[in-house]
This record gives sequence, structure tokens and C-alpha cells, in this order.
Amino acid sequence: MRTWVGKAFPGPWTWRPVVREVLVGLLVGALAWLFQLGDSVGWPPVPVTAAAVLLFALRRGLPGPVLVLASIASGGASGFLPVLAAAGHSAGRRITRPWQAPLVFGLGFLGMIGTAVLQHGYEPFPVIGLIGVCTVGFLLVGVLPAVFGRYRAQRTQLLDSLRQRNEQLVRERVMIAHQARLRERHRIAQDMHDSLGHQLALIAVHTGALEVDRTLGERQREAVGVLRQAATGAMRELREVVGLLKDDSATVPGGVDAIGALAEASRTAGTEVELRREGTPREVSAPTGHAAYRIAQEGLTNAHKHAPGGRIALTVRYEPDTLVVEVANGPGGDAAAAVSGGQGLTGLRERARLLGGIVHAGPAPDGGFRLAGLLPYAPDGAAAMLSAELEDEELAALAGQLVGPEKRRRSPLVGCALGAFGVLGVVALVGVVGVILFVNSLREATVDTGLYDAFQVGQSEQSVNDRLPSGSDFLTHDFRKVGPPVPEGAHCRWFAGDLDGDSAGGQDVVRFCFKDGALVEKQHFRGKV
Repeated sequence: MRTWVGKAFPGPWTWRPVVREVLVGLLVGALAWLFQLGDSVGWPPVPVTAAAVLLFALRRGLPGPVLVLASIASGGASGFLPVLAAAGHSAGRRITRPWQAPLVFGLGFLGMIGTAVLQHGYEPFPVIGLIGVCTVGFLLVGVLPAVFGRYRAQRTQLLDSLRQRNEQLVRERVMIAHQARLRERHRIAQDMHDSLGHQLALIAVHTGALEVDRTLGERQREAVGVLRQAATGAMRELREVVGLLKDDSATVPGGVDAIGALAEASRTAGTEVELRREGTPREVSAPTGHAAYRIAQEGLTNAHKHAPGGRIALTVRYEPDTLVVEVANGPGGDAAAAVSGGQGLTGLRERARLLGGIVHAGPAPDGGFRLAGLLPYAPDGAAAMLSAELEDEELAALAGQLVGPEKRRRSPLVGCALGAFGVLGVVALVGVVGVILFVNSLREATVDTGLYDAFQVGQSEQSVNDRLPSGSDFLTHDFRKVGPPVPEGAHCRWFAGDLDGDSAGGQDVVRFCFKDGALVEKQHFRGKV
């Protein structure tokens, strides 16, 4: 029982839908009452209104059956036209199967025509007029609301699809940024492992062997021990950095505060290093601090390697929106044949680019060298990574995966617009045909006063019918209810007169009655129809 009730009256039943349904149902009931009061068919307004309200309440759960029933009832009583419009709108929104919608609307159209024929007669000309009127009425009252209902449903579905697709794109961009960050971390870790791990391991092995060599003096062994400890510390730092690149929660080794230790280590080695701190110190993010530390470390290393003995100026400056780290060295003595792979500056530029900063390196006017980095205090890692990684090939690949090559789908709104214009064109064409048929039926159902006066009682029925128009029982059906009684045993034909009717006199009616093949009576009167 609950299942059937749930299907017939689907939710959600919050207060807003309930209030809307009640108000619209009352409006449909009021219109059904007014339409039925003006209908010439003697169906009582109360049952028609009650049935219309019931069909309106069921239209959401049973759109197909309600549309068919409303169409059949509308063919006999005009009080069902408001609920037919509501049922058409609901059917257009809720009937989505391609074969179901034409079947439902076809059955409804045939049901309306069948009810109208049973209600108003079977003669050929009235049937043609009934079909035209029913066609125009069904298209305007039933099909046109269904077109608008279908348009609204497809528009809502399109907006939902676009919203879901936008959310999916945002999620995918975040995932791609995260994957790019991990990929870069793994790449840097692999480079560091390959380039430094092997050399540091060799240094540690050779220094360990030298430390136990008995041919070396005490001072030489002490120096070798310092080298071994430095190599071991470098290996330990390498492992920490690799762990950082593979784990978001790891602590960044080195920062802005550790730059002073680098300068002090260089002074211990006998190099003149001037450390300058300018501006108001500010809090920087861990990646920015680590990048600043690496820039200072790379600049000092290059100065020791390529300009030994030269004076070095190390500057850390806090700008309003940028942290500047600069290492400038003067010309030094002749450097030994230093081996340089050219990867240090490249790595620094890549690291700064990922953070949203830049690195500049080049010779100074005095013959020395200058290395400077501009880094943001709190870089947007995801945005920077995305802008760095999703360029050209990857962005094109992403677009190809989402849209697909040469498979752009036409918007449903275009189909809705074409369908609406097509239906409106058919409605206009059928309307023009219906108007032509109605005007022709009206002309065939009218007898002017001159033709009425030309007939005389006693003329043969054949001669009178030859001059009379074909008539229209659909338009003159209600004329039988007014006027003088029909002579006993006679059969009559009713026509509209050519005199203008008024509110007091009623419709101008002409009647010809025949019996035994002759005209036995002709009447020209006014009556309330």
C-alpha cells in the first residue's frame, strides 16, 4: 500500500512543495469550475472540478495515465482543460523514454477526438471540424506545455551536469598538482641519490681507510677524521632530504636562521665572509626557508670552488613581499681544475620556480660573481606546481581526456530550441488549417435571408437541399434545443441566419422541416443557445 501511495504521490513533501501544490491545485480547481460553468454540455461543475483536482494531484507520480485521462475528459467537458495543461507540463518533464512520450500523447490525442465525436455527433462534416478543433486544442493545451516542461527539465539537467563537471575538473586539478609535486620530489631525490650518494660513500670509505693508515702522522689522521665526519654528516643530511621529498610531514633541514652557520663555517675555513641582514625579519614558510638556505650554500660553494681567497658578501634582505638572498664574491686566486656538472644553478632555478620565485646568476662588474634569489614568503605550492607542470603537453592531454578529439557534444539547449520551434511551426500550420476549416464550416452552416425567402412550403425536398449549403451539425447542434416544436413525423435541418444576434434576442436561427419528400415548414426565429 505504501509503495503505491509513494509512487502516486512522490516527495519530497517539505512545507514549500506542499504549499505550492495546494495553491496551484486550488487555481486549477477554480479554473475548471469557471470553464465548466461556461460549457454548453450539461456536465455538473462539482464532479468535473473534483475530478480535475484529483488528476492534478496525481500528475507527478503518474504523468502518463493522467495525461491520457485528462485528454479524454477534455474532449467532452472544457472544465478539464486546465488540468490537461498541467498534466502536459508534468509529462514533458518526467517522461524521458523515447518511445513512451509519443505513445502517451498519441493515446491522449485519439482519446480527445473520440470523446468529442461521441459528444457532438457522427456526420462527416462535423467530424472534420471536430478533428481540426481537437488538434489545435491538444497542441496548444497539451503539447506546448509539455515542450516547455521538457525544456526546463533538460536545462536543469544540463546545469547539474555542468556543475558536476566543474567540480570534477577542480578535483582533478588538485590531484594533478599533488601528483606533480610528488613526481618532482621523487625526481629531485633520485638526482641527489645518484649524484651525491655514490661520491659521498667513496669519500667515507677512503677516509676511513686513511684514518687507520699507520704511515700518516697524528695531524694527518686528525684531518682525515674531520673529512670522514664531514662525509658521514653529508650522508646523514642526504638521507634527511630524501626523506623530506618523500614525506610531507618531515622537518625541513636548514632555513634562513641556518645561513649564519654557513657563513661561520666558511670563516673557519679561512675565507672572509660578510653576513648582512637587512629589513624587518618575517616568518617564512619551510620550503622558502630551505630554498634560501640552498641558495646561500650554493653561492658559498661556488665562491670557494671558482674564486678561492676572494672576499664574499652574503646578504639576507626582507623586502615587503619578497625574501632576497644574495651571495656576491670578488675575484679570487687561480682556482684548481674544478669539476662542475652545471646542475647546481639549474636545480636552484627549478626549486625557486616551483615556489613562485626566481634565481639570477651572472658575473659582476668587478670580475667576481653574483648569485641572488627572490622568494615569496608564503608560496602557493599547489598553484605554483600546477602552473609549472600543467603546460602544453599535459594540459592538452587533460583536455583531450575530458573532451575527446573531435567528439564535441551539442548542447541539449540547441535540441530543445529546435524542437520548440518545430512544434510551434506545426501548431501554427495546424492552426491556420483549423481556422480555414472553421470559416468554411461557418459559411456552410449559414443561410442568408434572400435564400430563405426564395423557398416555398410544398417544394420538393430534393430541390430545396440542392440550393441549401451542406450545413454543420457541429456548429448548429445546440439550435435543436430552441424554437418552435418540430412538426410530428418531420425531420429538420438547422442553419444560422445572417442577421446579427444581440444579448436580448439571442442567436438568429433558420429551420427547414421536411415530410414525405416535401418542405412542410420553414422557420426564422431567435433563441437562446
